[in-house]
Amino acid sequence: MTTSAQQLADRYAALWTEPDADQRREAIERLWTEDGVHLVHPPEGIREEAARVGFPEPVLEARGYRELEFRVARAYQEFVAPGEFTFRARPDAVRLRNVVRFTWEMVPAGGGEAVGGGVEFVVLDADGRITADYQFPGL
Repeated sequence: MTTSAQQLADRYAALWTEPDADQRREAIERLWTEDGVHLVHPPEGIREEAARVGFPEPVLEARGYRELEFRVARAYQEFVAPGEFTFRARPDAVRLRNVVRFTWEMVPAGGGEAVGGGVEFVVLDADGRITADYQFPGL
């Protein structure tokens, strides 16, 4: 069964809000390939500091299941676990061959307007798993 672009986006967003560490790990393995990579365009402050010390185009990178698991767990611990925020995919996912683009939002856990978000471009393998995930925060 082929997963639609929106189903993929919804599963992706749900991963970042999953409270159970074992289920998060399993979701990562279902979504990404073993050597999949998550690349994040850093916030302006990080880019400025990196440029100051000689890194003109910094990229934050997590590669492979272990690093992906750490990345997702840290985001969960910082934003979701305290009960302050949750993440959700917006209903705008589109697919062009092996690339899916969607946007996501960080919203207060009790509901309300988005306080953050970004756009995601994911490259899929033949089985529909993510090989590369390009994240641009800052909606």
